[in-house]
Amino acid sequence: MPPDTLGQHGPPLEAAPLGEEEAEDLLRGICFKTGPPRTVGVELEWLIHDREHPETAVSHERLRAAAEAVRATPLDAALTFEPGGQLELSSQPAGSLMACVDATAADLVSVRETLGRAELTLAGLGVDPWQVPRRLLQEPRYDAMEAALDRSGSAGRAMMCTSASVQVCLDAGEEEPGPLGYGRRWQLGHLLGAVLVAAFANSPYRQGRRTGWKSTRQALWADLDPARSLAPQSRLSPRDAWAAHVLDTSVMCVRNGDAPWAVPVGLSFRDWIRGGGPRPPVRADLDYHVTTLFPPVRPRGHLELRMIDAQSGTDGWLVPLAVTTALFDDPEAAETVYRAVKPLAETAGPAPAPRNPLWAAAARDGLSDPELATAAAACFRAALEALPRIGASDHVLGTVAAFHDRYVARGRCPADDPPGPDTAPLHGKGLVR
Repeated sequence: MPPDTLGQHGPPLEAAPLGEEEAEDLLRGICFKTGPPRTVGVELEWLIHDREHPETAVSHERLRAAAEAVRATPLDAALTFEPGGQLELSSQPAGSLMACVDATAADLVSVRETLGRAELTLAGLGVDPWQVPRRLLQEPRYDAMEAALDRSGSAGRAMMCTSASVQVCLDAGEEEPGPLGYGRRWQLGHLLGAVLVAAFANSPYRQGRRTGWKSTRQALWADLDPARSLAPQSRLSPRDAWAAHVLDTSVMCVRNGDAPWAVPVGLSFRDWIRGGGPRPPVRADLDYHVTTLFPPVRPRGHLELRMIDAQSGTDGWLVPLAVTTALFDDPEAAETVYRAVKPLAETAGPAPAPRNPLWAAAARDGLSDPELATAAAACFRAALEALPRIGASDHVLGTVAAFHDRYVARGRCPADDPPGPDTAPLHGKGLVR
């Protein structure tokens, strides 16, 4: 699936101003492109650590040199770097789970070899356990993002510069109702999403100390902004809910070439269309505005599931990819898991994810929460049964089964592991527990 792109730094001079009705029609038409689920993608963010001294900050010069070396490496995926220097690989849309796994695994071998020559390594953790936020990329986009998010506290900078995730991208689903219908998949994403947060929680430390959250990354996202990280209100149909959410959420910034970008206060995109901004918005501004919204499930034609912490180990990333794909795209598993997670709606209550009791429990407690542990066990059983049906290899099946046995079957998540090579320095002081 394609990554977020900056596009043009400003709208084409000849572009026509965007009307409100046109914007609503565009959002309804492009957010859920329906049809039988066929493609899968994954976006992997990684922290970059010194191989021998992971607790020591890697200098900007060293990160820049490593970035240039990786950019020179032939890859199937799109390569980008996040503001704090995190590396992101965004796979091409693949026709099957295994096509996605094989292409991504091959890219990771090349990336790890390239970084290894610089004595650097990829670290699969939801939040850097040692470093304070420090921004490597100095661009108008990130200057504006930092200024906008700073209004709500420090979570924005931490998210930008010290967090990493596994993002699974799946087709929106069929137009018709049923286990593969887009309406069911949209609802499933917001209930199963909490289970995925809990099962794959992998960020209990920040700046050398336990935070009290199994997924500190998810806690940061929930604290990011009054509305930018929220799911749309569920009382409307998915298309109408998303269109309203996009238009009524505040504009993060107004692009202005290489000059500083305006960072308006309290200007919704709808208000901008109605004449409240420094210039009339155009279609490119709407497209860009969507990339500045960070709900746990974001419809971009396909569905982006954005709630999973980065995973440790060589193959850790493929477990959430395989499990999520199996539960969404295998009809039998989709029906089974929907029944398993539907009761979680009562715990979630009316507040949107991730600021409701269900998502808060997932981020804080992981699978030590009994309700989430029961749901996760049912989901993993369904996934393990479905993976052979969707063509998963023995290696993928075995990796998922090993994760199930080590964590899910015991009511644990990766955050419950004692500090290890990814989270404890080989030399010097350890983390405060």
